[in-house]
Amino acid sequence: MFRPRAGLLPSLVLSAVVLSASVPTAGAADGPGDPVFPSLGNTGYRALRYDLALDYRAGTRTVDGTAVITVRPDRALARLELDALGLTVRGVRVDGRPADFAAHDEKLTVTPAGRFLPGAVTRLTVEYSADPRAALPHTGWVPTPDGFAVAGQPNSAHTVFPCNDHPGDKARFTIAVTAPDALLGVANGELTATERLGDGRTTRRYVSREPMATELVQVSVGDYTVRERTGPHGLPLRDVVPTARAAELEPALALTPGQLVWAEAHLGRFPFEVYGILPVNTDDPAAFAFTGLETQTLTLYKPNFLRQAEPAIGSHMMHELVHSWFGNSVSPARWSDLWLNEGHADFYGLMYRYERGWPDAWGHTTLVDRMRYVYGLGDQWRHDSGPVASPTAADLFDSQRYTGGALVLFALREKVGAEAFDRIERTFLGTHRYGNATTEDYVRTASAVSGQDLRGFLHDWLHGLRTPPMPGHPDWVVGPVGPTGAVPAVPAAPGAAGVAVPGPSAWERGAAGAGGPGVARGSGTL
Repeated sequence: MFRPRAGLLPSLVLSAVVLSASVPTAGAADGPGDPVFPSLGNTGYRALRYDLALDYRAGTRTVDGTAVITVRPDRALARLELDALGLTVRGVRVDGRPADFAAHDEKLTVTPAGRFLPGAVTRLTVEYSADPRAALPHTGWVPTPDGFAVAGQPNSAHTVFPCNDHPGDKARFTIAVTAPDALLGVANGELTATERLGDGRTTRRYVSREPMATELVQVSVGDYTVRERTGPHGLPLRDVVPTARAAELEPALALTPGQLVWAEAHLGRFPFEVYGILPVNTDDPAAFAFTGLETQTLTLYKPNFLRQAEPAIGSHMMHELVHSWFGNSVSPARWSDLWLNEGHADFYGLMYRYERGWPDAWGHTTLVDRMRYVYGLGDQWRHDSGPVASPTAADLFDSQRYTGGALVLFALREKVGAEAFDRIERTFLGTHRYGNATTEDYVRTASAVSGQDLRGFLHDWLHGLRTPPMPGHPDWVVGPVGPTGAVPAVPAAPGAAGVAVPGPSAWERGAAGAGGPGVARGSGTL
């Protein structure tokens, strides 16, 4: 995650509007009322598709952008709002006709000459520019020495392009990236066209076949080389690698085909047209605070992390790969449903680790041993970060959503059995494929597939203030609760008397970065 930096003063520059968040944040009435980010997103319409064109200007290190947003209003609207921050907007058109526009909070209000009519498909065109290095309260830009990458999760895609920035409004995307000929512009999906402009620049156009949440958009420009290989059943694999580091990163990138075979055996066929890894072209530790980020079809990574041996990186790579199913194909309907993404990614990442025989940082060698340890931390985590499915913006990425979510899934599997659990997983993924799902959707699926009413059981695990008994393990004990951030004494496993069990790292306790949420996904401690 990105740490807040000093805000910009709102200003009017000629006919352009610079969008800033230095004024108070909009209230819940301005958005769909997400329980974590109440002002994020907008009501009154659905976004159907985004056609983005980003032109990187190497001389100024800025980006000129055009966003064509196709929307369908669900009621008559005199004006329509988009999320936008830090963008210098030069003009807006509605179905080709100039429209008035104004900035407030992190919104761009568009007012056409007429009204937006319910059900009438409408195209909004926003022309703007942006500086990836701008000091903003939060940002989705990752500046690099020769360009940029994008990391919009959870609430910063609208610093890169104007949008309805909420995962509940997924849309189709085409992205055209223009860059100097010496650099490579890449984005999510498949490369469908390359055009040399004859002025030292090249435009590449990418199309995503399936809908995508705004927070999963990836655009990057830099001195990259594309490495192609083939995955299971002929799946195209495309890694985008810093040219100077392609050889040293190859051992890590070559792991993906085998990881896909394992993931598909558990979760079914890979849901997208292509997959790959983008080790972003910077070693700046301040560039971004996480290690990997699951942008759709192209996972962002810190390159130095991938230089390690397979036992140190394999489970983390599996975590990010599993997000293709949980998070990308099936996206959360609300940010409070994040545990569905991260709990599943941790659960399968840990399974993969222990099946491969790699001990974790605590010396555990089985999923049961690790879950017993996490179970002992359960009440402390609920005290510090709330129940698994009840996050706030401040603790959204605490480990309660990650390994705490994995503990919920482990409890469910112990309750219903491994065979029923696998059917629950596949049914849930199939039912909500390429859409959104809530925690309640998962509970309904679990109950229907298992033939048991699991509402009370899962409510206690997901929303309870105390850790419930673990099915099949009456001897498991929850440690006492201390002050926030304390490490409770976790009883040793039977037969391990006298063995010191290390306390959780700062990541495991969900320690927060300065001014921002704890960043569990960058830990590498799966």
